Amino acid sequence: MKLFFAFLSGLLFGLGIIVSGMANPVKVLSFLDITRDWDPSLALVMGSAIVVGLLAFSYMKHRQQSILGERIQWPALRVIDKRLIGGSALFGIGWGIAGICPGPGLVLLGAGIGKGLIFTAAMVAGMLIFDVLEKRKTGSI
Repeated sequence: MKLFFAFLSGLLFGLGIIVSGMANPVKVLSFLDITRDWDPSLALVMGSAIVVGLLAFSYMKHRQQSILGERIQWPALRVIDKRLIGGSALFGIGWGIAGICPGPGLVLLGAGIGKGLIFTAAMVAGMLIFDVLEKRKTGSI
């Protein structure tokens, strides 16, 4: 059952990304660049995603288990620190340069589009580098 819901969730997410235009880097860059020919159409997509997310989190925050019976693990840290701001800035810069963020990157990869492979490889490399640096910092290497 879990595998079915994982497949269904991924399918709906991927279809939403494709239908909304979020998998098209040119459309995303046209939305992010307000100084040229700005395309505001993705604002509705992002606004809708925020509303759905808020409703889902409001519903789930009072539950101990997910719909499938898994324990819900909420983040322990609630502090906005330099690492969070730096990571957010790095994410935004990368999104603004490439027009691709992780979800659409995986959709592009699954569709066999080269930009998706390049983006996902760079994302995984960044995660691995971060992991190595964190382990060095904590002395666990």
